[in-house]
Amino acid sequence: MQSSGLYWQLAQRLRRQQRSARKGLGFLSFITTASTVGIALGCIVFIAGLSVMNGFEEVLEKRFLSLIPQVEFTAVDGQLNDPAGLVAQAQAFPGVRMARRVIRTQAMLQKGTEFLGVQVNGIDLEVEQAISGYTSSTALQALAEPNRVLLGANLAARLGVSKGETVTFLVAIANSFRQPRRVVLEVAGIFGFGGQVDLQQAYVSLPTARKLVGLEQGVSAVELVLDDVFSAKQITNDLGRQLQEYLYLDSWMRTQGHLYRDIQLVRLVMYLVLMLVLAVACFNIVSTLVMTVQEKHRQIGILRTIGLKQGGIIRVFVWQGIQNALRGVSIGVVLGVLFTLNLPTIFTAIQSMSGTSLLNGEVYFIETIPVLLDYQDVVFVALCALVMGALATIYPAWKAAKLDIVKAIES
Repeated sequence: MQSSGLYWQLAQRLRRQQRSARKGLGFLSFITTASTVGIALGCIVFIAGLSVMNGFEEVLEKRFLSLIPQVEFTAVDGQLNDPAGLVAQAQAFPGVRMARRVIRTQAMLQKGTEFLGVQVNGIDLEVEQAISGYTSSTALQALAEPNRVLLGANLAARLGVSKGETVTFLVAIANSFRQPRRVVLEVAGIFGFGGQVDLQQAYVSLPTARKLVGLEQGVSAVELVLDDVFSAKQITNDLGRQLQEYLYLDSWMRTQGHLYRDIQLVRLVMYLVLMLVLAVACFNIVSTLVMTVQEKHRQIGILRTIGLKQGGIIRVFVWQGIQNALRGVSIGVVLGVLFTLNLPTIFTAIQSMSGTSLLNGEVYFIETIPVLLDYQDVVFVALCALVMGALATIYPAWKAAKLDIVKAIES
């Protein structure tokens, strides 16, 4: 019974003969190199693509969803009956990291003849707020004073206002702007998150928000910050069933879930396309082994006469194909990891040379390509390429094992 080491050594010998016989087997050598390069390129693109998708998902989860309500319970009649009780009940629920009182309303912002629609967020400055990471502590302190507002950088630039100037907010009364409530607020500071958020959001304190919407006390909603943002839908439903008050239940999965679904759709398409790329590269392994079988009839016949069985021949050619794939995978994984780690630098260099911004900060909330290298993805890509390379060896290995011994030696 031959050991696996023998089959591996025989496969290595066949590969060395291919490399040393370039003149006689030039086309075979080219096909072998093409299969190696194809597998390497497939691994590089696969690793980089998955890392970019991971990066976008991380930005969505840890940055974008820090400002967008993950779960929100809003009063049906405009004011919560017991906001303190709702906050306490929500914070005691498993998976909820924090519950905050808020007042949200839609308003028109006026500066001179310029009108812009914005969402005004009345926030509780006594608890931690995500917006504190995108503005100065001085601006947040100033926001606590009456009739102050925090504007996004794009919104302030659009209106041509800066800190200390005043703007007028028009809030509809009874869902009508015919006689809106007008409130003049002073700009306490500017926040810079990026993208459309800067153009569509404004922040005020809870007392100022009550003045805008006409509430004497209380709040209109409670928002939740979750340990796992992807459990938002389940927590919304489970916690909502326990609440006694009639509320509107909402989560980011409904309002912004299309962003996550788009990322997953792109990831799925990438899986399919890159699997096809690897399949085409592995097909070259089939061509290589078929041509090797044709060129090595005599050697195969000799191996059979000295006692190597059909199963052994199959193993030799399977190992040869795996060695070809392993070389491409090794090169692809190393270069793929290096390329992925340097992708943001490459992306920035391309933007500098082209003079254009590929990710416009005024449209998107990021200006450089996000990358998150997950080594589980690297292992997955390597295993997929090796498995496909091994499957590609089955047919030519079977053909080699079925050769007639006498005809093989005489050829």
